[in-house]
Parts: sequence; structure tokens; C-alpha cells
Amino acid sequence: MIKFENISKTYKIAKREPGLKAAFKSLIKREYTKIEALKNVSFSINRGEIVGYIGPNGAGKSTTIKILSGILVPTSGNCKILDRTPWENRITHVKNIGVVFGQRSQLMWDIPVLDSFELLRDIYRVPVSVYKNNLDELVSIFNLDEFISTPVRQLSLGQRMRCEIAASLLHSPQILFLDEPTIGLDAVSKVAIRNFIKRINKEHDVTVMLTTHDMGDVDALTDRVMLIGKGQLLYDGSFTQMKAKYNTEKQDIEIKSRPIEEIMADVYKDYSI
Repeated sequence: MIKFENISKTYKIAKREPGLKAAFKSLIKREYTKIEALKNVSFSINRGEIVGYIGPNGAGKSTTIKILSGILVPTSGNCKILDRTPWENRITHVKNIGVVFGQRSQLMWDIPVLDSFELLRDIYRVPVSVYKNNLDELVSIFNLDEFISTPVRQLSLGQRMRCEIAASLLHSPQILFLDEPTIGLDAVSKVAIRNFIKRINKEHDVTVMLTTHDMGDVDALTDRVMLIGKGQLLYDGSFTQMKAKYNTEKQDIEIKSRPIEEIMADVYKDYSI
């Protein structure tokens, strides 16, 4: 379903020294530095999988999601999703995917949530009957009825994230890309979102790719993880096996289980990322 083959992405960023003199100099001759966000990354994801895509800040996770969703064009390599190239067939491609960026919003800031949903229905050309069925289901699952008529700017972070995920599913996508969807949420909201992801995966066979720093999300949702660091794919396999390798520490005779955050800190250290 998803084939990501030898993808590289290099950014060219302007640089200059501080000060007025350096500012004038940069107008005449600008210097650039190159940053390799991705380096020959390859993987494949089958239909119905839930895959955790993990790594430290700056590892290349969001760049990968943006390439998969067609927002960015890679420097080199090939990508096929449902036999389409995301950045070449954008209109057709986006009809089959849902994307949630935890630090970005697809909802209109000053209008009620329901108006944003109606706008997205028009954008994706969702049939009215399908839209109403999906909307009723999402409102019920996420308990949106209390604030669906409220402007987005007046919502709490947890309420907005529930609306963001609902908005990404109104058009019944086959694939869902979630980039830190539970960032800043309380425990109750996290559990609600995790349960919903499990539900759509089981009932509708939706393929999910999840990037997050919250290992509780990965632990609760998936067993397959891909570990990326410094733009390179370092591990692709079982999260259970990764945890088992680092999960215990001996203190005299007693063996204690370790918090997931400590486990991942050691994983990153071993992979030098």
C-alpha cells in the first residue's frame, strides 16, 4: 500500500553572521548551508497496519509525513501510495488520506467547528449521506456535541485535537497519518484518541502511521516501530522486542521493570541519536 524507496530530502538554508555589516554583505552574496533531513530512507507499510514512527527532535519524522502526504517533494527517490506518487497526483491522493499535525490546524480559527467540517465536505466533495453518517459517528465517539458550534479559537487543546482528528476522517480515508496527535493532551483525551484509532483500524481497516514522542501511544497502539535518527532509518521491527532488550535492570537480586521513557532514552543512546 505504501512504498517509500531511497528517499532523500536536502534543505538549503541561508546563513549569515550577526550584525549590520553581515546583513549588508548577505544582500550581495548569500551563503547557504545544506541540511540532510532524510538520507536514502526505505520502508513499506501494508494495508491495515498501525506503525509507530519514532525518533528524537530533528530526526526527519515530520519531513517523512509531509512527503507521504504530498506537501513536500523529495530531493531523490520514489514513493508510491495506492500506486500514486503523492506530489504528482495530489488531488486524487488527498482523497484517500487523512493527516493530523499536532502543531498545525486544518480548522478555521474564527468560525464554529461545524462550519469548518462543512467546508471540508465541500473541498473533498463528500456525498451528503456519507458526510452525515461519518459526522454522527465522530460526534458520538469524541463527544463533540457540547462544543461543535463553538469557534475553534475558544476550544481547549484537547477539544481542538479531537476536532482535528474528526476533521481528517470526514471523507473516509484509507490511510491516516498522525504527527504527534496527543501532544499536550490530558490522560482522558489520550485514552479516547487511542481507543478511536484502534476502532477505525479494526472496523474500517484504516492504515495508520503514527509519529509521537509519547511512547505510551506507541505502546498502546502498535507493535511495529520504525526508528529514525539523523535522517536515517535505524530500526524497523517489533516494539515488544525493542522494549524487552532494555526493559529490566538488576538491583542486587531484584529485577525491576523500567519506565518506557527510560527505555527509549537508552535506545536513542545505543543508536547514537
